[in-house]
Amino acid sequence: MKNKIESFENLVDALEALPSIGKKSAQRMAYHMVMDDHFGAMKIAHAIEKAVQDIQQCERCGAMSEDELCPVCADITRDHSKLCIVEHAKDILQIEAGGDYDGTYFVIASVEHLDGGKLTDRIEEGVEEVIFAFTPSIATDAMILFIEEKLKDYDLVFTKIAQGVPTGVSLENIDMLSLSRALQDRVKV
Repeated sequence: MKNKIESFENLVDALEALPSIGKKSAQRMAYHMVMDDHFGAMKIAHAIEKAVQDIQQCERCGAMSEDELCPVCADITRDHSKLCIVEHAKDILQIEAGGDYDGTYFVIASVEHLDGGKLTDRIEEGVEEVIFAFTPSIATDAMILFIEEKLKDYDLVFTKIAQGVPTGVSLENIDMLSLSRALQDRVKV
């Protein structure tokens, strides 16, 4: 289009920069905001601004928080003997949504970003089990080995989340690594 509306195109470009938003979806959202729902658009803009200003990393675990400590770290009823290590703060949101885990967390994006002092401080607070909740890959397997080596002097049980075939997915749609691990880690029925 020769005669572009610059502010509209800037909004489309900004929306398209978000994960999993393509050009057409960005255009539909932008059009809806500027033509159909001004109030909703301003509400979204305010929510984004407030979240960017208020949300920080938890000093203790690296999760998202509005305070120095996230709600999980501040909760004295959590089981502090279990420490679940994740790659991203957003992974904590997924695990917490399930409602089945009552322990604490520690975020490690990569070996390069590992703050060994913070991790060992957490371990020394009475952690008995370290649970690795990483996306399965060769790189994360290497990271698990690196962390286990770093913590070898502590009396810890190391576990990782189960891998394999998701419920409701046919075997033809499972990648070979997941299928292989599901067979290796099979359980007695």
